[in-house]
Amino acid sequence: MKLKRNIAISETGFVFDPNSGDSFTLNEIGREILELLQKQLSKSDVLVHVLNKYEIDEFTAERNYEDFLGMLKHHNLLEN
Repeated sequence: MKLKRNIAISETGFVFDPNSGDSFTLNEIGREILELLQKQLSKSDVLVHVLNKYEIDEFTAERNYEDFLGMLKHHNLLEN
């Protein structure tokens, strides 16, 4: 999945979509994942990052990643 190019992400987890004017606040891991998506990392690379940094099992990490992508799609933050 590819995050839209014009999405702004602050260091504190504030996300702004200039197309819609919508803004969101993310926790630390959500911000990290968005930054990794901006760098166009693959799903497996994002999951490796999360598994190495946080105490979480692979099944839970993958499920949470897919849920997070679903939220991004819902808010139209991903390119088609």
